Amino acid sequence: MKATFLPWTRLPPLPDKEGFAGMFAGVSGDALIVAGGAKFPDKRPWEGGTKTWYDNVWILTGPDAEWKIVGKLPKPLGYGVSVTFGDEIVCIGGSNGEGHHAECYALRWTAGKLHIRELPSLPKPRANMSGALVGSILYVAGGIRKVDAVLAESTFWSMDLAQVHPSWTALPTWPGKERMLAVAGADDEHFYLFSGAALHADKDGKPEREWLKDAYRYSPKAGWEKLPDMPRVAVAAPSPAMQVNVHSLLIVGGDDGSKLGFKPETEHPGFPRTALVFDTVSATWKDAGPVPFSRATVPTTSWHGSFVIPNGEARPGYRTNEVLVLRSQ
Repeated sequence: MKATFLPWTRLPPLPDKEGFAGMFAGVSGDALIVAGGAKFPDKRPWEGGTKTWYDNVWILTGPDAEWKIVGKLPKPLGYGVSVTFGDEIVCIGGSNGEGHHAECYALRWTAGKLHIRELPSLPKPRANMSGALVGSILYVAGGIRKVDAVLAESTFWSMDLAQVHPSWTALPTWPGKERMLAVAGADDEHFYLFSGAALHADKDGKPEREWLKDAYRYSPKAGWEKLPDMPRVAVAAPSPAMQVNVHSLLIVGGDDGSKLGFKPETEHPGFPRTALVFDTVSATWKDAGPVPFSRATVPTTSWHGSFVIPNGEARPGYRTNEVLVLRSQ
């Protein structure tokens, strides 16, 4: 049985020729805000291109408005975690050309101005991790500590954003391999961790991925529970998974590793154009059918009753400036 959803639509594209992967995203002042991210502005990676990170903060005040730059992050940054809590977008960790970072910030749009305040830094620098909110509790799982790491991380941290003076707490890790680029998820009581990639050193000492499709659920009361494996791998799929109804988490796209090393790179067909739904009550997976796009390394956020996927990687080495929208039935 397939889960069905209303058709995907689009908001105005970000006014950048290519767009960005690994942005931060959320909502403040009833406006959609995206920030940071990275791309290859001159040449593709196989042509010797250099990845460049950005610090622009973009705002869209309404579905029919135009994107505008309203400020800058404290530094160019991408590939962290972002969540909306209250009227702020919380940006956690990430990387840039100087390395991986632990700093965390809260962005707020109010009275026509962007305000940025510091939050407690992560216990250690992390990028390519996964995170989501359960109530006021922010959870962050896995990632890598440096760009050339040959081992992903199994750290699992939480912070209660409702506290006047919040701080990070180290929690027991999931009963599976360390991982990066996993998909997070949440419902009213649980944090979820889907797929991702473990790392090991290849014969030349460089990081090589192990593609994972296992899944886990965390409860503060009961700890970790292993869930049924995903029907396919979904590394770097839009995260967190979209809670399309009380008991359903939607995962779209992501990299399944089937086209690893595809040649020529310019003709790569993109990532899987399929979607999966996890039923959190029956703990079962359903086919959610095809999606009209290929996407990875991109956050999700909720705005005006819809789910938004801003930009992201359309295929290896290529970004997109599209802003996708889904309203569940």
